[in-house]
Amino acid sequence: MDLDQRIDLVMESLMQKYDLRVFEGGDPYRVLIRTILSQRTRDENTDRASAQLFSQYHTMTEIAGADPARLEPLIRPAGFYRVKAQRIVEVSKKLLDEFKGQVPDDIKNLLKLPGVGRKTANCVLVYGFQKPAIPVDVHVHRISNRLGLVKTKTPEETEVELEKIVPKEYWIELNDLMVQFGQTICRPQSPRHEECPLQDICDYYQTMKNYDLKDE
Repeated sequence: MDLDQRIDLVMESLMQKYDLRVFEGGDPYRVLIRTILSQRTRDENTDRASAQLFSQYHTMTEIAGADPARLEPLIRPAGFYRVKAQRIVEVSKKLLDEFKGQVPDDIKNLLKLPGVGRKTANCVLVYGFQKPAIPVDVHVHRISNRLGLVKTKTPEETEVELEKIVPKEYWIELNDLMVQFGQTICRPQSPRHEECPLQDICDYYQTMKNYDLKDE
């Protein structure tokens, strides 16, 4: 099976197993804030923090004018709440001051926002604008290497390589599908090989199976 066939099989299998999710109603600003909150925390913590924040502060203008200290209790579930509170206020101010209150829909301008790296910017493009991009988090990085799609050491390298080999028609779906797969089956520790629909083409599974056979 060549690489193109492997990618098709991976994407088709994951699309059959998982439903694509919509975050923050697809609103670009809320997606941006949610993604900042999601840094270095779990989805359920992000969901709580985002819901609490937007239940009290409904608009970009309200958040831009807020004292970060007042946001901290609301976003505390997301962790690193002091840094994140400061960051989302700064981002909101910059959007109002320099972008007329509109979230940019291109990677170049998104990266000008405080605390926004490539993963966050790509998440905004995908989940806020439905534009093709490949956000690479720890799940996408891990799974892409385990499946043998890439051989990379960092998420940044993985993004570059995936953009070369994955057809653009799959870009919008790839992150969400791999994140769900990584949370439920292809976990960092104790992956659920017995439930995996991709074990026959997984380099990591084959290596582990051969290792277990040697031990016997």
